[in-house]
Amino acid sequence: MSEEYNIPCPHHRQCGGCQLQNLPYEQQLIYKQREAVKILGSLGHVEDIIGMEEPLHYRNKVHAAFGLDRRRKVISGIYRPGSHAIVPVDQCMIEDETADRIILSIRKMLPEFKIQVYDELSGSGWLRHVLVKRGFATGEVMVVLVAASPIFKLQKPFLKKLLELHPEISTVILNINDRFGPVVLGRREKVMYGSGYIEDKLLGMRFRISPSSFYQINPVQTEKLYSLALDFAGLTGRETVLDAYCGTGAIGLCASALAKQVIGVEINRDAVQDAIANARLNGVKNCWFAAGDAGQYMEGLAAEGHRPDVVFMDPPRSGSDERFLSSLIKTSPRKIVYISCNIETQRRDMDILLRGGYRVEKLQPVDMFPFTKHIESVALLTRQPKVRESSPVRPRHSPPLKRN
Repeated sequence: MSEEYNIPCPHHRQCGGCQLQNLPYEQQLIYKQREAVKILGSLGHVEDIIGMEEPLHYRNKVHAAFGLDRRRKVISGIYRPGSHAIVPVDQCMIEDETADRIILSIRKMLPEFKIQVYDELSGSGWLRHVLVKRGFATGEVMVVLVAASPIFKLQKPFLKKLLELHPEISTVILNINDRFGPVVLGRREKVMYGSGYIEDKLLGMRFRISPSSFYQINPVQTEKLYSLALDFAGLTGRETVLDAYCGTGAIGLCASALAKQVIGVEINRDAVQDAIANARLNGVKNCWFAAGDAGQYMEGLAAEGHRPDVVFMDPPRSGSDERFLSSLIKTSPRKIVYISCNIETQRRDMDILLRGGYRVEKLQPVDMFPFTKHIESVALLTRQPKVRESSPVRPRHSPPLKRN
């Protein structure tokens, strides 16, 4: 890897997002490999971390907060860690360049269209945030204007000017967030241009992305990550697969062509609706998605004596919970593929699974977030032979399954 990726950032001290940007990229990978070995190494051999060939501008989702500086000048950028003070940012070394250009254009357009930015102290103003998502494989671009009110007097001329400057934009959405607090998106939205969503491709599947959809922010590394997970699962076409914490169904849908059936469980009902839409979009007929708590769902499977053959689990940074892990041990799948964005909580959870009769077969770190300290990891756990077999699983209807 070239030393050229040791690039100083003018925002480094204030932003705090790229904790490792003072290191050449090769040194970042060495640091992360050592961390992975330190935390996971006692469980087994840790493979060499998989890095990026081009580790710049990998984020396909860019969020900019808008506000005023002390001189009442309009600024846009990111929040300083632990505060709501905005660090002005025009360009970022890890953000998509198209997204950065669009956000800068919008900021420059505000005076022309008499748009006031939101002031948290007084509650006055209109524009709070701009969110841009881009499909790296499709080139489709979504722009979300997050505003305090649905009233947009100069909407038509504003859109006309924005699309002239950036014809690559596929859709523009107005999201209304009139609440005080750290949440970026409100519950109401209005499509001002285009379809209201974009699509992207991942491992040959198409995925629909809405403003609130979860979609991995580094699609290049996500393909490597999911390919590893599928390889670890070793599917033959006869397995029932459970995709826990399934989100919009990405892992499960990518596994569908290799499995007999896939059941996805996700507590976020909006994400479940996206998963169902994604299954239909790709013509997948052997996937079902349930809206509910993964631990509760697994408890139901265990109580009925059903067992999936393979479980994919990709929990949030806080890791899984005792309820889910206990139910997972009771249902006793042959293989567990644990994808994690926090190797410390992954280690904690795997210790519980080891005590429950599993062993770690493979450990593979992946650099999903170059220039930061974050480390993604994929682990394969297999059930020890002494654990009793139980009957195959069938899609349950409590919590209710939503079939596409």
